[in-house]
Amino acid sequence: MLLAGFTLLGANAENGKRLLVSIGIVAAVIAARYAIVGVVRLVTGEKPNERVVFWTRQGASLATAVLAAAALASVWFENSGRLATVVGFIGAGLAFALQKVVTAFAGYLVILRGKTFTVGDRITMGGVRGDVVALTFLQTRIMEMGEPPSAQPGDNPSWINARQYTGRIVTVTNDKVFEEPVFNYTREFPFMWEEISIPISYKGNRRRAEELLLNAANDATAAFRDTAASARGRLEEKYFIDLETLEPKVYYNLTDNWVELHVRFVTPVRGVRAIKDEMQRRLLDDFEAAGIEIASGTYAIVEFPPLRLAPDVASALTHGREAK
Repeated sequence: MLLAGFTLLGANAENGKRLLVSIGIVAAVIAARYAIVGVVRLVTGEKPNERVVFWTRQGASLATAVLAAAALASVWFENSGRLATVVGFIGAGLAFALQKVVTAFAGYLVILRGKTFTVGDRITMGGVRGDVVALTFLQTRIMEMGEPPSAQPGDNPSWINARQYTGRIVTVTNDKVFEEPVFNYTREFPFMWEEISIPISYKGNRRRAEELLLNAANDATAAFRDTAASARGRLEEKYFIDLETLEPKVYYNLTDNWVELHVRFVTPVRGVRAIKDEMQRRLLDDFEAAGIEIASGTYAIVEFPPLRLAPDVASALTHGREAK
């Protein structure tokens, strides 16, 4: 095709027609994707199930991308042998130049196929802990949470010392599923075991202290222990494991200075800090009422040892007084 005396390579009526058809295909595919998502939102009502809408959007995006690629390939490549050659060269080039991108997309497929996590799950991935708020072909977005000081990494500590949101949304590439473990706190068993440790002196009433700990734990966890028991039964049946009892239990640990009483109990994954705060406030009052002191690392000096002076020092002090 000639334009202003120049020959345009590959620009002819046939290719122009294919270009128009390609634009129409892309527009139709995009419209179909939005139509599918819109229908799902309409069916689910005024308050749509965001998880259903999310996975519908994911499935529609993946399906329409495949259909668009197949349609465009059929428009531009009539010879299947030529198409296979071109696809092979393009695939080899992309695999070399975009290794991270290809691995991230492969991680996305592993997340979907392996049911590693979904939107709304609480996970730790790539060193980031929090709730999954978005999942794309290449990235996972996490609403970050803080952690207790003992669980925080030394190179990137959080200013929030509990499992509550920090306010940051962190983006992690999906290739991390091949490099590091992914911890899921809600997928199969949305509960976790927690502990509160209280030291008391060896002279303290250990039996009464244990009783108070068990009472506080039982009252704080009674509302959801039945639900936890049901989830525990499903987990044991699926994975053939035997989880320990869900009833609160107190364990002793003897140290050089005091007896540590550790009360172990099950809680939902969300709201742990509020439950522990409620228990510890109650335990302070209960221990005070029972006359049980919580041990600490403070020291009291009750008596000075007698001072003995060497004879020459004592003589020097005596002569000094006489000289005055």
